[in-house]
Amino acid sequence: MKKLLAAPFLLALAAGCRTAAPDYWKPLPPGAPALLPLAPGEQHPDFSQQWYAREDILPALDNSIAWSKKPSSQRFFPIEGVNFERALKSLEHFREILQQSQSAEDFEQRLDADFTVLKSAGWNGTGGGVLFTGYCTVELEGSLTADATHRYPLYALPSDLVKGPEGEILGRLTPQGMEPYPTRAVIEASALLEGKGLELVWLANPVDAYVAHVNGSAVVHLTDGSMLRLGYSGKNGRTYVSLGQELVKDKQLDKSQLSLAGIRKWASANPDKVEGYLRRNESFVFFAPIDHPPHGSLNVPVTAGRSLATDKRLFPRGAITFVDTKLGPKGGADVHQFLFDQDTGGAIRTAGRADMYLGQGTEAERIAGATRAEGQLYYLFLKQ
Repeated sequence: MKKLLAAPFLLALAAGCRTAAPDYWKPLPPGAPALLPLAPGEQHPDFSQQWYAREDILPALDNSIAWSKKPSSQRFFPIEGVNFERALKSLEHFREILQQSQSAEDFEQRLDADFTVLKSAGWNGTGGGVLFTGYCTVELEGSLTADATHRYPLYALPSDLVKGPEGEILGRLTPQGMEPYPTRAVIEASALLEGKGLELVWLANPVDAYVAHVNGSAVVHLTDGSMLRLGYSGKNGRTYVSLGQELVKDKQLDKSQLSLAGIRKWASANPDKVEGYLRRNESFVFFAPIDHPPHGSLNVPVTAGRSLATDKRLFPRGAITFVDTKLGPKGGADVHQFLFDQDTGGAIRTAGRADMYLGQGTEAERIAGATRAEGQLYYLFLKQ
């Protein structure tokens, strides 16, 4: 699905020391660990209440196990001191404990006895915290043909875009050789993709198209009453720039207005400015029709409230994570639950960022568009 391209219309906080705003986009120093042991005396969160959600956890857990059993998954290990065998056995043993525990207390005790808990190095490399955002499968209105209302297409992957063996974007193949794929601004201003039969669907609103790009999937309700489901197919390999960040930087929006609803309201009031701001984001996403729920970068289905997107250069794929943060508008619902590291995203490129998949539909979009909260990200692996 990204991806899924992670989310979220966000403000980049100013870099600085801990007394100023944390810089969640700051890369770790070369060679620095992304996962840290808990400090002496530091307690992990209470896991016990997740025993009551075990039926909700199992589908996402089984997706991670299925991915880990594929021979191709072994090439992503070792990472952060975790080898392939330990990663897979951790998932399988977690499943046994989840099913065999007789109570919430028993569940907690078994996890404590058998698992080591690590935490993300976070924005400052010392466990200072992670900025959590949300993404979803958006529902939009569209048409299979362009008309006076529907003028903004979502495109299929062009044939001249070249990927590497791991799906990485290598560039654009030209008669002169390989070159970087053009930016969003060049693609749109030059009509680079027009006339090639790549238009999958046409939308009525440029922000709708942008939201689909950011989230990496969409369900489009068509004018004839049918529905088109689209998943992530690739991107141009360019840097993602947050629309929300740019609007706040230019004082078009106040920080307190920074949500998808706030951005849509701004766009409606400033139609002449929308195109210029959207083109500041060099990243451009391509789609493909799908007949199944959206998949993450592990090519397994993402599960609402149980799939997490992180920087896969840093963190172990498929792993058990525990998220301690909040959802929705400021002061929203607490999140203390297990998720599985099953996705990545264009905006999720450091140890200080993570993105939670929140499902499909209007409510998922509302919550995802308003989620922006600091918290802690933990990983669980079998003790050695």
